[in-house]
This record gives sequence, C-alpha cells and structure tokens, in this order.
Amino acid sequence: MGIFPDEVILQILARLPVKSLFKTKTVCKLWYRLVSDKYFVKLYNDVSAKNPMVLIETSVPFESKSSLICVDSLRGVSEVSLGFLKDRVKVRASCNGFLCCSSIPDKGVYYVCNPMTRVSKLLPRSRERPITRFYPDGEATLVGLAYDISRNKFNVVLAGYHRTFGHRPDGTFTCLIFDSDSNKWRKFVSHRDDQFNHMNKNQVVFVNGALHWLTGSCSYILALDLDYDVWRKISLPDEVSYGTGNRVYLLDSSGCLSLIQISDAWMKIWVMEDYEKELWHMVDGVSLRCIRGLAPGIFPIAQTGECIFLATHKQVLVYHRKSRVWKEMYSVKNSATLPLWFSAHAFRSTIFPSD
Repeated sequence: MGIFPDEVILQILARLPVKSLFKTKTVCKLWYRLVSDKYFVKLYNDVSAKNPMVLIETSVPFESKSSLICVDSLRGVSEVSLGFLKDRVKVRASCNGFLCCSSIPDKGVYYVCNPMTRVSKLLPRSRERPITRFYPDGEATLVGLAYDISRNKFNVVLAGYHRTFGHRPDGTFTCLIFDSDSNKWRKFVSHRDDQFNHMNKNQVVFVNGALHWLTGSCSYILALDLDYDVWRKISLPDEVSYGTGNRVYLLDSSGCLSLIQISDAWMKIWVMEDYEKELWHMVDGVSLRCIRGLAPGIFPIAQTGECIFLATHKQVLVYHRKSRVWKEMYSVKNSATLPLWFSAHAFRSTIFPSD
C-alpha cells in the first residue's frame, strides 16, 4: 500500500527533471509502469510547457564538445552536454524540447536531438552541394525546426538565396524541407526580397502548422505553411511602432504567436487571438523603470502566461507577470565577447512513450 494515491505520485513525478525522472523507473515496477504510460507522458509534457527554460550555448575554441547552460525558473541553473552527438555543433533552432544543430567542421550536416533524453537523428544530406545551395557563404539564411509532439514528427527547414557555383545569386529563394516521416528532403523555389538580421533569423516560432520569422525591417512576419509549402506575410498589430528606440521581437505564447515591443521605458506584449483573421490583442504592458539601466540591451527569449525570460549582455532575467517581480537567474562570470542573447534559445523538457 502506497502512502499517496497514484495521481498524486504522477503529479510529483511530472515536475522532476528528465534525468531524475528516468532514475525513478528503477524504484519499483509500479513507478516504472506509471512513468512509461502514455497518460503520464502527456501530463509531463503539459506541465513542462508551462515551465519555460532558456538554453545558453557555450563553446570552447579548439574543443570538440559543445555545452548548454539550462536556466530553469523552478530548478535553477544546470549544464547540459551535447557531447553525445560526437561532433562540434552550433544550435540553429529550438522547438518543443528538441534542437536542430549544424556541424561546424562539416557544412551541410544537421542533427535533430533532445538534449535531455540524448536521443538524436543525423539528417541525410540533401542532393545539392552546400557551396552551391545558398548565398553568400553556403549556409541557409533561415533555419527552422517544427516538432509536432502530437504526431511525434518533425520538419527542418533551410531557406536562403540560391546561387550556382561560380555565378552570382540569381534572385531565387530556395527552400529545402526535411520530413521525418519520409526521411527525405523536398525543395521548392520562390522569388522573395525579404531581409533578415542576426536576431530575426534566430527567433523562429512554430505555431498553427507554420514557421514564423520577423523580417529585418520589422514591417511584417514571414510564415511558411508546412502543409502546402507556401510563404505568407502576416501583418503586425497596428499599434506597433519600430525605430526611434522601439525594438520588436517574435515569441511563442502557449501555442500562440506573440509579439513583444520594447522601448527604454515599456515592454508591451501582444498575442494573436485569431490566426486566420490576423487579430492581435495586447495582453500586458510592463514598466521597465526598475531595470532602467538594463532596458536598452534586454532581449526576450521565452514566455508563458506567468513569466518572461529575457537576456542582457551577460545576464538572464525572469519577470513574473502576476507579482511584477524581476529576478536574475544567471550571470556570466567570464569576459564573454558576444551578448548572451546571441546564443540563447527558448526550451522545454519533452519525453515520449517507450516503444
């Protein structure tokens, strides 16, 4: 006879880190059965979705291993290794607990992995040579990962301006899409004149079956519908203004598209209420008075209805929306040259039932 009912035990286990959760399988047959059940897997993933984390990529020059610092508002700071990939990689995109990583020494090699469970897949190479694929340096302008948890399938998107070896770019925008169900790449070509800066390329959001990027001019959102291979432009809220001290960022908010505008004094948050009609609703306005010295350099990374993670040059902050309290979660101790937001990614823990 157990001290707690099974449902209480499940609620407790659903709040453990993945590593600790796997260890509980060895406690007894009951716990092994509970943790392996599909109901628990869904419960764990639902609880995890309400607890956003930030992964900060750290790498040491001339070393083959890449590490991630995991900043968790509930469990603090821990280190996650990508050494199981046996390659020196760079994180290019994050979605629903999975990462898309590209090999640094071997262009055109990509992995999709779950750093918590250490499950990974090496993607097959596309038929096109990397050096002839994209302009200007052979690497995709946009890299996106769309992981559909409900179907346990994913797509990786590589998009950029095409050029043939020895020729100037011809103005075509090439899109390569990997489908995990078919284990193959597909390709389509369009004509686009969109521009993206470094941070716009990094912030890609997967909602409503599409990947979304904010353009470099912050004048609209570019969305790729993965079911029909169609690009779509989405308008920003009418009240959003860019420039003259205002900065705009794109995030996920509990499965909805969200836009955050930051000025020296305020942070305003919009969420898209109706995706088809492109109807936005401003859900919060946050005074930045108490972090005035940091406001010009903060960058939102992840959010839920309860909190927002933001990175500065050397810190990760969390803002609790109900209590309106700011808290420092992580600070770089060494003399890092790049701001933290260059290598910060939204994250969450995700598990799947055992086959």
